[in-house]
Amino acid sequence: MSFRSPWSTSRIDQFATSNADLLILIGRILLAWVFVGSAYGALSNFSGSVGYFRSLNLPVPQLFTTTTVILEILISVGLILGIGTRYCAILIFLFVLSATAIAHRYWEYPAGPQQIGQYNNFLKNISISGGALLILVTGGGRFSLDRRLAG
Repeated sequence: MSFRSPWSTSRIDQFATSNADLLILIGRILLAWVFVGSAYGALSNFSGSVGYFRSLNLPVPQLFTTTTVILEILISVGLILGIGTRYCAILIFLFVLSATAIAHRYWEYPAGPQQIGQYNNFLKNISISGGALLILVTGGGRFSLDRRLAG
C-alpha cells in the first residue's frame, strides 16, 4: 500500500515531480558539501586532524586521518558527478555511522559547550544518514554519470 497525499496535485508536488532530476542533483551536491569541507579542513590542517584522532585514542592516527580524507574525497566526487551514486550512499551511511560512534559520543562529555557541540555533530550525522538513504533510493537521477554510462 502506498501513501497518497490528499494534496497530490498541489503546486509543491507538481514542482517536485517536474524538477525531480535537478533537485536530486542539487541534493547530491549539498550532501557532498559537508565531505568536501571536511576533507579540505583535514588537508589544510593535517597535523590538527591527526591530533584530534590521537585525542580520541585511536590507533595510528596518521593512517586514520589519511583514510578519512581519502573516503571523504571519494564520497564527494561520487556524489557530485553522480558516479557509483548508490555505492556512495552506502559508503556515506557506514562512514557517518562509524564517525558518530567514534567521535560524537556526546553523552561522555560534561554538560556544557563541548557536550552541546558533540550533540549537534551527532544530530548532523543522523541527518546525513537520512540523506544517504534517500540517495540510495533515488540513485543519481538523470544528471549523473551513472545514467550516462547506463545508456
